[in-house]
Amino acid sequence: MGAGTLVDTWATVGSLAQIGRDCHLAGGAGIGGVLEPPGARPVIVEDGCFIGSRAVVVEGVHVEREAVIGAGVVLTGSTRLIDVTGPEPVEHRGRVPARSVVIPGTRPKRFPAGEFGVPCALIIGQRQQSTDRKVSLNAALRDFDGWGGGVGA
Repeated sequence: MGAGTLVDTWATVGSLAQIGRDCHLAGGAGIGGVLEPPGARPVIVEDGCFIGSRAVVVEGVHVEREAVIGAGVVLTGSTRLIDVTGPEPVEHRGRVPARSVVIPGTRPKRFPAGEFGVPCALIIGQRQQSTDRKVSLNAALRDFDGWGGGVGA
């Protein structure tokens, strides 16, 4: 856990997960660990990331620097992460590109019983100054001596 990282109530970080500096794990966020299977990769969250409330990041997913994972997003090693910002969708698995803003989504999938919405995650843009303002409370808490400090330090 890197210096300046904030971990809110009920957030959990599993064994061997790597969390960078100046991140924020919002309330109830779940970061998976690695105890088994042998050879499994740890979850890596690079510097400056925001992981939203009740978001789940497991199975060796790599979240690159300053990415914003929205509330309720579930990222596993097999979750389709679809960048919808261009003229054609671009699919990723197991890695969130730097400064991406990610929200929960669904995609249609046909089964013998019919077509249903299957969970996925959507990259809807890149982190902007407006995004930074929304998560600026983190910086204020880090700078304010009276808040009880020590979390992630």
